[in-house]
Amino acid sequence: MGSENLTFVSEFILMGLSNHHNTQILLFVVILIVYTITLVGNLVIIMLVQTDPRLHTPMYFFLTHLSGLEICYVSSTVPQMLAHLLSGNRTISFTRCAAQMYIALSLGSTEGLLLGAMAYDRYLAICRPLLYAVLMDKRWQLKLATTSWVGGFLLSVMNVGCTLRLPFCGPNHINHFFCELPVVLKLACADTHSTEAVIFGAAVLILLVPLSVILISYGLILSSVLQMQSAAGRSKAFSTCASHLAVVTLFYGTVISMYMRPRSATTPDRDKKIAVFYIVVTPLLNPIIYTLRNKEVHEAVAKVLQKGAWNKKDKH
Repeated sequence: MGSENLTFVSEFILMGLSNHHNTQILLFVVILIVYTITLVGNLVIIMLVQTDPRLHTPMYFFLTHLSGLEICYVSSTVPQMLAHLLSGNRTISFTRCAAQMYIALSLGSTEGLLLGAMAYDRYLAICRPLLYAVLMDKRWQLKLATTSWVGGFLLSVMNVGCTLRLPFCGPNHINHFFCELPVVLKLACADTHSTEAVIFGAAVLILLVPLSVILISYGLILSSVLQMQSAAGRSKAFSTCASHLAVVTLFYGTVISMYMRPRSATTPDRDKKIAVFYIVVTPLLNPIIYTLRNKEVHEAVAKVLQKGAWNKKDKH
């Protein structure tokens, strides 16, 4: 495992989602539209929270972090995917591949931890309303958000570091649309069992621990909701919880099937199809799901539109 072996492969070739030109053009248009909507949707949430004092609450504090995270996450892979679909040139240098692998994994890991923090926040707000302001003060909000970001990036250093220590002497074709750790690991010219064990252990911390927090939190929330006297309140709470759990299930389900499944059980085409869900779909759905039924967000949007209308009238 000498360092000279790492120079055997100086670049990789990404196979992408399709080899058919017409399909590539169609994918380019669809993914470009989804990417644009994702950026605009998440930016709108960030701007609304920053400009409306009524949204300066813990829930929207975490939602702002999630929106900023989604912008970074989708931008770490999608622009390159679009360029490859349009140009047909799918070559990526070893260094760029390693950087992309680390950035995408770090941001994805951070999202897993942050979703856990958001579920815990909702649990405190609904099940411990009298103590909520004390338990979720600004210092605790910052601690949870910082832990999510730092934890995601530090654990990814370990995973990517273990992978890059392995020799890569060929082949150099990656059957994926970006450099994702489990797929790149398959190309290593050495035994990968110990590295896979490290990745699995990190996945337990990043995925299963936050997922357990989410499931327990929402279980307690639903139990509390069932005790509500108001049928309308129960219906609204159930609807909100169901939408939140839907996007959580989509993210965790697809990521777990990618990172916690034995490598022998994977198929190349299946890996990249699964990745589309958590790379392209969930960053689009998160802002929609978390704001769709929020009265405060609707009022903030109406306020901005009303202000814009008044400004236009003043100019005339």
